[in-house]
Parts: sequence; structure tokens; C-alpha cells
Amino acid sequence: MSENLVIVESPAKAKTIEKFLGKDFLVKSSFGHIRDLVKKGFGIDFQHGYQPQYVVSDDKMKIVADLRKCSKAAKTIWLASDEDREGEAIAWHLQEELALDPKKTRRIVFHEITKDAILNAVQHPRNVDLNLVNAQQARRVLDRLVGFELSPILWRKIKASLSAGRVQSVAVRLIVDREREILAFITESFFKVAGTFLAGKAAVKADVPQKFGSEKAALKLLEKCASATFTVSSVEKKPAKRSPTAPFTTSTLQQEASRKLNFSVSQTMLLAQRLYEAGYITYMRTDSVNLSEQAIASAKDAILKIYGEKYLHTRRYTTKSKGAQEAHEAIRPSYMDRQTIDAGSQEKRLYELIWKRTIASQMSDAALERTVVTINVSNATEKFTASGEVVLFDGFLKVYMESQDDEGESESAGLLPPMQEGQILQASSIVATERFTQRPPRYTEATLVRKLEELGIGRPSTYAPTISTVITRGYVLKEDREGQVRPYRQHTLVDGKITEKTLKETTGAEKSKLFPSDVGMVVTDYLVEHFPKVMDFSFTAKVEEEFDEIAEGKVVWNKMIDDFYQIFHKTVEDALQNSQRATAERKLGVDPKTGKDVIVRIGRFGPIAQIGETGGDEKPQYANLQKGQLIETITLEEALKLFELPRTLGDYEDKTVVVSVGRFGPYVRHDGKFTSLKRNVDDPMTITIERAVELIEEKRKQEREKVIKTFAENEELQVLNGRYGPYLACAGVNYKIPKDATPAELTYEQCVEIMSQQESSAPRKERATKKAAATKTTSAKKGKKA
Repeated sequence: MSENLVIVESPAKAKTIEKFLGKDFLVKSSFGHIRDLVKKGFGIDFQHGYQPQYVVSDDKMKIVADLRKCSKAAKTIWLASDEDREGEAIAWHLQEELALDPKKTRRIVFHEITKDAILNAVQHPRNVDLNLVNAQQARRVLDRLVGFELSPILWRKIKASLSAGRVQSVAVRLIVDREREILAFITESFFKVAGTFLAGKAAVKADVPQKFGSEKAALKLLEKCASATFTVSSVEKKPAKRSPTAPFTTSTLQQEASRKLNFSVSQTMLLAQRLYEAGYITYMRTDSVNLSEQAIASAKDAILKIYGEKYLHTRRYTTKSKGAQEAHEAIRPSYMDRQTIDAGSQEKRLYELIWKRTIASQMSDAALERTVVTINVSNATEKFTASGEVVLFDGFLKVYMESQDDEGESESAGLLPPMQEGQILQASSIVATERFTQRPPRYTEATLVRKLEELGIGRPSTYAPTISTVITRGYVLKEDREGQVRPYRQHTLVDGKITEKTLKETTGAEKSKLFPSDVGMVVTDYLVEHFPKVMDFSFTAKVEEEFDEIAEGKVVWNKMIDDFYQIFHKTVEDALQNSQRATAERKLGVDPKTGKDVIVRIGRFGPIAQIGETGGDEKPQYANLQKGQLIETITLEEALKLFELPRTLGDYEDKTVVVSVGRFGPYVRHDGKFTSLKRNVDDPMTITIERAVELIEEKRKQEREKVIKTFAENEELQVLNGRYGPYLACAGVNYKIPKDATPAELTYEQCVEIMSQQESSAPRKERATKKAAATKTTSAKKGKKA
């Protein structure tokens, strides 16, 4: 047994660290937290200062036993979990549960997994920081109290299986508030006037900066322009510079990966964790934009080698984010001279984004020249302006340019031809185009993270799980939606004549945007009415600040909990006794066929339309609301259309084809089998028999091609085609096929070997199931030989 035992929280991290430490070190993984609050009840001792009641998770029993055995045999135990509050809590739980002797226990931290960083950490150990542990415990206890007290109220007052959370409910409120802003927004039209002028043979595009509130005012200017002379009144050239943005923090990495790579927030964090554990980047949960002296020196060497001295301009950035946590470094490559890595395509793309952003932060400013030309109209007070921009020296732009979230119309300024004051220009065409005021944009995952950070809600470790939770629980929908066709008018002046035409454009199309569900809106309204403090943005941010103060040793954690809980619990009791059930019920009108009321409300499985009263002599008719329909905005006509389903489309293979909407969405039923309609493509109200047949045949083809290979030795073992590629399936358990294997050529023996290997490396929870499947396959193999 080795003299030194190093415990980390992930097997991938253990594998990387093992390379840097000698044979005297044994590196083991705890597979994350080994303990959590007991599941029965609150798991909190209210009589003794809200002390958490911890228990070792069932799936960690064997891991803990193994770590306990190794720790007893080792002379020194090194707790090397991550350097943030969660990592500190993991180290503390290990110390407590394994009953480690403080005299032979060391806590080490590092923000990158490199040989120098690991060896430096071993030379500078410390004790477990109980202030950081208490900050983590305070968050865990407070979130358990809020969740466990609010959720049962939602079950009683709205519908079963709902949940609430201190941060997640506030995040949903942001999305609900934005949706209501959009619903209340009244679009107004205005006109913009732009012209194309000739300076010699070169064309110059210019526009009138002001907006025209009416079509009449825009036409009046065009009429004046028909007989006007256009003169250059000024040419202003100004030098300008553009500076690089700071290296990545957790939130800016999530935002930029969303904009440039189309990654979700949780996907970005998963990939970043893999990069960190493989030793490619520094720790990925950080508020800091700071780079170490060593990192700046390394970036300097890389810039000089790749781009030359004129591109070098080293800088130090300071962190400005609200309530920044412990002083980590920014997210950067571990080795600046490594422009790319040998990894999966997604990991590679994210790494290259991090490398470019870090290197650009230490490069020279871009030098620009901006030109603004003002053009007078001889018989009008309005002026046209043309703008141009020339990059004189690209500087950091050679490597990287930050993306933007803005949805407004924008045109990048290009190069203008030479012009002089007093020069007469010829008008090629002048166009007055109807434009419209833009409603507030819906949140994307990236812009929601930015808003949460601006408000001080949550921390780097909570952004991704918060967004994943509200989407998974159905309070928020992340989806694409088609836009609507809108007509607009345009007047064009050419050769002294004005012509008019009406054009069409698509507006309001959404891609990967966050929409509140009806349930999300009802829950938000209920919580805002009865728990205004919990749903207040500034209060939620204040709680985060108190966690920071606990981490700094300035506040006693259980006193902070008590101050909150005494008031909160009274509010909970009052809501249970006095608040009314919330169904968001809304009467739309009367069904002309039956004369009965048509209402919309929250039903057992979500929002529904209903004809007739519940509890009457006749059973009411029900229909599920469709995608994009909200209880707040659906009309009587739209609700009545829902009752046209199920709809018979026709016959196929002498059997009826019916389209309808079920609990899991719209579908086609044929010959007793169900085929889902394509999301964002098919509408159950308009789908034709021809399209339904296409879907039926497409599903049949998928089912035919699903099975790649079967085995006579065991009928339950199959090589299958799945949504994410080929995989092995046996006795209800799935196994990954190695990248270097050809699925169709796998032998029975190779499949058994793959299953055995994955059984041995799986977490304990999966292990029993996988082992049973693998054992069954091995037994079948032996029986066949016999």
C-alpha cells in the first residue's frame, strides 16, 4: 500500500493527477459527494441550530468502505477536491466520515491540473476551511427549507408534483415577466429614409438618422429630394481603437459558447469540466478575470512566437462581478503554446474558443479610422449621413472578436470612397421604408445567465443547474418558433419619380429561446402574491451576499438561517390556511353548438380547454392546449378549434388514419400504432393524409434499421442503432460501443468483453444492473458451450 493517499472527486481527475505523482502516491476518487442530507423529512435538526443530518448515499457505501481501508493504511491523506465551496465541503465530508486523523490529513488545492501546480500544492498544504464548508452548508440547508416547505403548498394549491426553489423560482419569474412585457407590447410603425448616392463612379449608402412618425412625413422628404441638390457638407475622420475583452469567467464562457458554438449552458459546463480534468484548462467555476504572472508570461511567449512583437500588449484585468467568490484565476488554457488539443470535436471547439479569448486578452488594440460624411439636402433641413470604418491594424482582431446578443438591425460600416466638402453627389435612389418598433427580446440561456449575474442571483456553480432544472420541470420551454408574415410599405425615388409597393417580411421567429409554460406562469403568480420576499430579486441577491460573508467568516451560518426561517415559516403557515387554490381559470365565452361555457385552466396534466361545468349532469369535454398557446392569450375561436380533434385524415392500407393530441403531444394513429408529429414542422389541425403516411413509413423504416446485429448465443443481446449512434443492449441495460469498433462486425465474445469492462467501471448504482445483464450473457455463453 502507498504511503500517500490522494482523494479527488472524479475518476477523470484522478487519472490525470496520477501521471504527475510518483509510485508513493495512490490516487482514488470519491465520485463527487459521499454524503447528503437524509431524504426522509427535512434532514435538519431544528432543535440544535439547524444542524444538517447527513447520511452516506447508498451508491457510495462501497466507495466509502474502500477509501476508509486505504486511509487506514496510508501515512498521509491528501484531500484534493476542487478549490470552491462544493470542493471544500467534499473534503470536509471525507474527513468526517472516514474519521481521518488531523495530524496526518492535508488539504491541497490547485486551479489547474499540471505537474507544477500539483507539486506546488503538495508543498503548500493547509487545513480544511470551515468557513467555506459552512457557506456551502448554509446554501444546502436554506435550499432544502425553501424547497420542502414551498413544494407541498404548490401541490395543494395548484397541482401535484410541482416544486419551488430559492433560485429557480426567481429565474422563472424573470422569464414570466419578460413574456408579459412582450404580450403587452404594442408595435408602432415608423419610416426610415435611406439613399444611394454616386461619388464619381463609386456608390455611397447614407441614411437620415431620424425616424419619421408617419408615412406622410417620409413622402414629403422624398418629394423634396426629387428636385434637390445633394452636397457633402462635412467629412470627419477620427482615429479609434478597439480593445480586447477580458479572459473568460464561468458566465462569460457560457454566454460566448452559446453565441458562437450554439452550446447550451449545461453542455458548456460538462465539456469544460472534461477539459479541466484532462489538464487542458484551469478550473471552470470562477468569477475572476485575473491571470497569474506565469500565465501572462506564457501568453507573451506564444504571441511573440506566432504573431510577432507588434501584436503584444500584456494587461491585467480586475473582477467587477457582483459578490465575486474566492480569488480564482480566469478560465484559461493550462499551456498557452497549445493552440489545439487531441480530443472530441466539441471539447476541441470549446478549448480553441478559450485559447483565442485568453491570447487575445494579451494582444495589442486594433487601430481603426472612422469616417462620417454629412450630406446636405438643398431644399430640406434633414441631412443624410454615411459612415465608414477602416481597420488600420488588426491587433487582437487577428485572433478573436466577441459576439453580441443584440437582435436589432445592424450593418457593419464598410469603406467609403474619397469625398470632399462641397462635392456634389448624384442621387441614384432614395427609399422610404416602413419599419416597426421591436418588442423586448426573449431570453436565451446565455442572456438569462447574464441577467442572473447582473442581479447577483446565483454563482458560477449554480447557473447551469438552475436553467436545466426549470426546463426539466416544465416551467420553462426552450424551443424554436416560426415567425409571422407581416406586410410593409416602401416608397422609392428614382429619376424624379416616386413609386410605391407593399412587400412582406417574416417577423418574430425565435430560435432556442426560453418561453414560460402556463404552469410556470401560474406558479410564479402564486409565489409572488404569497411569498413576495422569496421572489424578490434584491432579497435573493442579498442571500448570496450573506453566503459570501459566511465564507469570509463574518457571519455565523445558522444565525443567518434562523433569521430567514422564523419569518418564512410563518408565511408558509399563513399561505396554507388562507390562500385560495390557483387554477388560472379563464372564461372565454360560449360554445355555439352546445350553449355551454368554454373555459381554460390548469388541469391534472397541464393547461386544458373545457366545454361545460365540472360536476354537472353531463361530463365536460376536454382538450389540451397546443404549443405556443397560453391560458392568458388564447381566444374562444382558437379554443373551439382544439375540439375538432381527433380528426380522421383518410385511409391507408385499408385502415383509418387519425390525428390527435395526447399527453405527450400531437400524434397520428394507424393500425393501433402511434407516430409522433414532427416538432416545429407538423400541425395536427392542418396535416394531410399524404404527410401522415410519410411519417408512418419513416417510423417503420427506423424500426427496420434499428437492429444492426443479433446473436444466437443470447437473444437478449443486440447491437442497435440509437438516437446518438450504435450501442449494445442486453436485458434492458445499454452499453457504449468503443469508437474504434465497427458495430456490424462485433463478435459475441467482443460484446461480452465490452459489457464486462463497463460493468466494472460503472458507479455502484448502475453496477448491479449491468452486472446482472453481463452475468446473464456469460451464463448463456457457457450454456451454449455445454
